[in-house]
Amino acid sequence: MPTIILHTLIKASQESCFDLSRSVELHLLSTAKTDERVVKGKTSGLLERDDEITWRARHFGVRQNLTSRITEFEFPNRFVSEMQKGAFRKLHHQHLFRKEGGLTEMTDIFEFEAPLGVIGKVFCYLCLTKYMRNFLEERNKIIKEKAELLKPVI
Repeated sequence: MPTIILHTLIKASQESCFDLSRSVELHLLSTAKTDERVVKGKTSGLLERDDEITWRARHFGVRQNLTSRITEFEFPNRFVSEMQKGAFRKLHHQHLFRKEGGLTEMTDIFEFEAPLGVIGKVFCYLCLTKYMRNFLEERNKIIKEKAELLKPVI
């Protein structure tokens, strides 16, 4: 199963980075290129444990829905989002936060599995893993920009 691990250092408090990472509005801002929107569930604010939300976006030219649930939640250290329904066979996204020398280190551990067996594995190898890495990096770039504008290091 492909796993993407990203580390992002942010000059802001751990709490503000945690909150921005679970903000519906920030998620929508960071996914503007895929025309993502909420079609079911919480449409604004901060996601909490057991919240379920369905996103609709265009990926690879195809409009898709993905329903995820916040299955673990420990403010301000970590939360986990898991796909309930969608195009992936499996999707598990850990969001980890810790103070690191006056900064906040935000770590994403994004595990996913494409459907369609061998064809899905080839698709992951050829382009899906890179596509998902870029998708997450764009999201993290926007979290970092907003966090560093909103809140100084504490």
